[in-house]
Amino acid sequence: MDELKTRLEVLIDPTLGMSLKDSQGIKHLAIDENDDLVTLIIAMGQLGGDKEKTLRREIARVVKLDCGHKGLRLQMEESKIYASITKKDITFIGIISGKGGVGKSSVAANIAYALTRKGKKVGLIDADIYGSSIPTILEVPHSKPVYNENKKIIPLFKDKIQLISTELFTEPGQPVLWRGGLLNSMLNHFFYDIAWDDDTDFVIIDYPPGTGDITLDIKNIVPQAKMILVTTPHPSASHVAVKAGTAAKTLGHEIIGVIENMSYYVNPVNFEHENIFGYGGGKQVAEELETELLAKLEISQPKHHNDIFEDDEYNDKLYNKIAETLINIRNN
Repeated sequence: MDELKTRLEVLIDPTLGMSLKDSQGIKHLAIDENDDLVTLIIAMGQLGGDKEKTLRREIARVVKLDCGHKGLRLQMEESKIYASITKKDITFIGIISGKGGVGKSSVAANIAYALTRKGKKVGLIDADIYGSSIPTILEVPHSKPVYNENKKIIPLFKDKIQLISTELFTEPGQPVLWRGGLLNSMLNHFFYDIAWDDDTDFVIIDYPPGTGDITLDIKNIVPQAKMILVTTPHPSASHVAVKAGTAAKTLGHEIIGVIENMSYYVNPVNFEHENIFGYGGGKQVAEELETELLAKLEISQPKHHNDIFEDDEYNDKLYNKIAETLINIRNN
């Protein structure tokens, strides 16, 4: 194996103009002695075209002709993927919903905020591209992307949360009118081209509502995220939420719980809980998806911010418990 590795290391990645040794392009090398099969994962600067074909041929020549092995299983990936958060020890938490208007983005931001207050390093990806609202929720002024010396985009920082959002790439108030390739390209930027801190513990992904293309594209980038499903207690919302949860499970994600938002309103006169938007939807969704009801959030306006709750407010106590649950999941 040492001879094979030495011969492979001198091969030049034509997209980088560097040897595989200098680019650290050999990500995995194994030999099945029984079948004389070499398994390789090679990272190169850019996939596709004649340059990838050339490198593939050179690798096959070294493995089969120069070193005499019978078989080769070769997987090629782009270098930026290996330098990205997808290859680091990060827990990805997806915040999903069946329909819009249930407070999914506010929940995502508050969970990120609760985790940072517990000392965790958190990234927040606003993947709800058409309905991007996380910067507004966190009260972040509009600004254009800034790049570091490695041409990586530096995420915004607010209250120790690392944030990236489509709003950074559009003019204020302008809608996003993208389809297909443009959506996929933006998602790739979010995961592969952002200078996330190396010691990031969690990345919270604010998904768009429903089960469209973006959900499928993220699945290809993060195959197994852990999902929290947000619904309201109303039957129509919970009905659609079950569909979204079922879709997530079908894609191989784990549903770790349900949050019932806008669960009730505390009447300031008699302090009774008034079920303005119905009752029991969150419990129903959790039971149908065989998961846990994590919290029932009351209808209330935060005292100190537009959308973020602080530790002297009831909903914050619930977000703290959710954060503790996520930390336990990561530790186990």
